[in-house]
Amino acid sequence: MTHKVLVAGASGLVGAAVVDRFLDDGWDVVAVSRRKPEVFSNKPFTHLPVDLQDQSASKAAFTGIADVSHVVYAAVYEKPGLVAGWTEEDQMQTNLEMLQNLIEPLSGDDALQHVTLLQGTKAYGIHVHPMRVPARERYPRDEHANFYWLQEDYLKEKTAERGLRYTIFRPQLIVGPNYGVVMNLPPVIGAYAAICKEEGRPFSFPGGTPFVWEAVDTRIVANAIRWAASEPTADGQHYNLTNGEVFEWHDLWPALAEELGVEVGPDEPLSMAEYLPSKADVWDRIVGKHGLRRISMQELLGESHHYADFCFLYGATESPPLAFVSTVKIKQHGFCDVMDTEESFRHWIRVLQERKVLPPRD
Repeated sequence: MTHKVLVAGASGLVGAAVVDRFLDDGWDVVAVSRRKPEVFSNKPFTHLPVDLQDQSASKAAFTGIADVSHVVYAAVYEKPGLVAGWTEEDQMQTNLEMLQNLIEPLSGDDALQHVTLLQGTKAYGIHVHPMRVPARERYPRDEHANFYWLQEDYLKEKTAERGLRYTIFRPQLIVGPNYGVVMNLPPVIGAYAAICKEEGRPFSFPGGTPFVWEAVDTRIVANAIRWAASEPTADGQHYNLTNGEVFEWHDLWPALAEELGVEVGPDEPLSMAEYLPSKADVWDRIVGKHGLRRISMQELLGESHHYADFCFLYGATESPPLAFVSTVKIKQHGFCDVMDTEESFRHWIRVLQERKVLPPRD
C-alpha cells in the first residue's frame, strides 16, 4: 500500500533530507515550506508553499488534503539573533501555534496514523543549567519554559483523542547542506574559509575554549524518522540521535581546512555573527569570481552565524557543562546507524561546492 507523508519545514535541514528518504522508498510526499526544498531525488513530489504562522492559509491548504498517513513536523520559528529567543514566551507560543495550524485541519482525516516531532538537547535544559551526563530519555521532564513541552503536550492530547501514534526525536548538532536556515554550520564555515582565502588570511578557529561535543548527520535523522514511521517499537517514544561518537572543534578544523582549500592559522576569537555580515561585499566578489549562485551573505546564513558563535563557544574562557546524550535506547530498539563526523562535514561541504553555493577547493 502506498503511504503519503506530509513534511512540514521541508526546505530545512531535516525536512529536505526526510523528503529524499521517503521518496527513495516510493512514498507519496507533500512538502510544506515557503520555498521549494532542494533535494537529490528526481522523483516527483507535491510542494505547498504555506506559511504555518498564517492560520487561515494553513486551514485552506490542509483541510483539502486527503490520505495523509504520516506527518513529519520539522518546522521551527526562531527569532533574529537565535539564542536569546530560546527563553522568550512569544517564540514558544508561535511554535505551538504553527504545529496546531497544521494538525488541526489534518486531524479529521481518518488516514492519519503517525506524527513525528523534533526536539533537541534543550529538552534537557542545557541552555539554562548543567545537565546530567549522559542525558537519557527516561529521565523526568526538565521543567523549564520551552516550546518543546507545549508542542509535546498538544501532540499527546491529539494522539490520545484520535488514537494516533507518535515519535519524538532529540538530535544533537545536525549537519547537512542547507543554507539560509537557522542552525547549520557547513555554509557558515565555508563562507568564513572563502573570505579568509580571498583576503589572504589564515583559516583560524574563531571560537573559545576547547569543548568536546556530539553531532548527527541529517541523513541519520532522516533514516531514523523513516524507521519510526513503520516501527511499532517506536510508538510513543523519545529518542536521542547522534553520529555515535564525539568530536572537538580544534581536532576537526584541519580536515575542514583541507576540504575548503585553506591553511589553518592560530586560534583567533572572532564572532561569526558580527564578522560575516560585515564581509558581505567580499562574499559578493567571491560569488562573481567563481560563478557561484547569486546568494547574498544574508540569504546564505539565515540565523546560522549566531548558532556558530554558540557552537564554537565564542568568547568562552572556561569549558561549559558537558552536553552528551545517550543513544543506547534507539540502538536497543533496532536503529543502529552511525556516521564518521569528520566525513559528514567533508561530505556536505563537497555538496555545497558541487551545488555552487561555496567556491571550489582549488
